[in-house]
Amino acid sequence: MEENDFKFTNAVIGVPLFFVLFLWFVYWLEIRFGFDFDEHGILPRTFSGLQGIVFSPFIHSNIEHLYSNSIPLLVLLAALFFFYRKEAKGILAYGILLSGGLTWVIGRENYHIGASGLIYVLVSFIFFKGLQTHYYRLVALSLTVVVLYGGMVWYVFPKIDETISWEGHLSGLIAGFVLTFFYKKAEFKKVIKYDWERPDYDPSQDKFMQRFDENGNFVNPPKPEIIEEDEDEIVPFFQSNSDVIYHYIENKEEDINEKNESKPEL
Repeated sequence: MEENDFKFTNAVIGVPLFFVLFLWFVYWLEIRFGFDFDEHGILPRTFSGLQGIVFSPFIHSNIEHLYSNSIPLLVLLAALFFFYRKEAKGILAYGILLSGGLTWVIGRENYHIGASGLIYVLVSFIFFKGLQTHYYRLVALSLTVVVLYGGMVWYVFPKIDETISWEGHLSGLIAGFVLTFFYKKAEFKKVIKYDWERPDYDPSQDKFMQRFDENGNFVNPPKPEIIEEDEDEIVPFFQSNSDVIYHYIENKEEDINEKNESKPEL
């Protein structure tokens, strides 16, 4: 796996927006036409309550409940589809089913609704998977999630708030952690540019490293090469492929005297 797998696509923005807008559309239908969708939530250990495993993330009790889930979903889904784009759809689908199924098993005998279970799935998966990869970008993403949503861990314990489905939160946390083992992301390997980065690198065979001892001191300097020159051979400083031809003209004594005589001044 390489860094170019982190690509910005339309899904990074489109899927979170569509998902959250659909939640608001469902809530608008409930308000506009007077529907009561709560009965389609998860009712633990009942046959009719099984439908809530699929429907409960899209049902909210009031606008405050919906608003508090919308912003984390936008952020976490965008991060999921950017950093884990190949696994994102499966994590979203199986996260809903697995967290809902666990809530159906361990939940109190009441209707459990809301997308908070899915939020815990995303937080858990992004956090634990980033640590498992040991890749600096994903580890940084894990730490960012902790900074933003680390306080959510207190809502997986009972008796914090009777109106909050801590069972759904706990189920989402467990589901996200379990999914990290089913979706094994390939290890990120640094591109090898130098010989010393190779696993089979042997310093003793490296000509450069042979010039240093165990303490890093420079030893065994290479002997300078002595070039033997032929005394009879004249090495010209300038070479040309063109032949230079000189003409010899014999000067007469009269010509020499004329050239040496100074001309009278006018």
